[in-house]
Amino acid sequence: MQIQKGRAEALLEAVPDPVVIVDHEGRIAIVNARTEEVFGYSREELLGQPIEQLIPKRLQATHTAHRTQYQKDPHTRSMGTGLDLIACRKDGSEFAVDVSLSPLATPEGTLIISIIRDVTKEKQAEAQIYNLAFYDALTQLPNRRLFNDRLGQTMASSKRTRRYGALMFLDLDNFKPVNDKHGHAAGDLLLIEVANRLKECVREVDTAARFGGDEFVVMLDELNVDKAESASQARIIAEKIRTDLSDPYLLTIKHEAGADTTIEHCCTVSIGVVVFINDDGSQEDVLKWADAAMYKAKESGGNQIYFSDANT
Repeated sequence: MQIQKGRAEALLEAVPDPVVIVDHEGRIAIVNARTEEVFGYSREELLGQPIEQLIPKRLQATHTAHRTQYQKDPHTRSMGTGLDLIACRKDGSEFAVDVSLSPLATPEGTLIISIIRDVTKEKQAEAQIYNLAFYDALTQLPNRRLFNDRLGQTMASSKRTRRYGALMFLDLDNFKPVNDKHGHAAGDLLLIEVANRLKECVREVDTAARFGGDEFVVMLDELNVDKAESASQARIIAEKIRTDLSDPYLLTIKHEAGADTTIEHCCTVSIGVVVFINDDGSQEDVLKWADAAMYKAKESGGNQIYFSDANT
């Protein structure tokens, strides 16, 4: 019997991830050395403590409910193998984990054997891949791909709610000179600042995106059931964008050798706007109408807001 116990302990210590065995009362009964290393607790600090000690406080109540249900019925869908959870170290730092659970029936009740794998790097890699796929690398605004997806969602929503949306196509009027005179680093700084100002102009439910170059788009969601009122709301936001983006830009250009230089650049914006509802046209139509309206604004001398009448 002692040999079997020794083998079990050796197997437990051979597992490269933390292993935590919880008794029928939800208290930690057994841990391996890897658990101590990862979580920062000594074995003595963990044994006899509720398993929720390894869970952030804000999630403990939910975890307790799921664990209790799992111990009553190990086949419940509230817990099981391959769980994505958040764990908490002794120092309070949180990290993403994948937890595999196995029930072990005993006369006293069901034990839970948990193998806990730190998946922080995998989650970071997933987030990076997602970011590269759906966000502009320079400005961190949604890119054309993500914007098109959100436009589709907005149009589908408008079909249900009968509320209008608005799409704005923006093109900077005086972008090329900053590149020509001060280089692409200055142009990049200008685009980043434009993006930051755009974020401040729109609501949480709206989307500001970069289409490429010095072209940006803004989509206003869930406006009004009345088209005229929706157009009025869109005009207010478009005017705020036009005003804020037309304020002078102070751009600090860093140099590898020598002191940094700060330049001031004035850059206005031409804005084309289309107010739409789901049955006005396709996504391509809405984008085309807003783009055409933007060119009308630019042909009028720039620093203008032009509303499309293509869908009226």
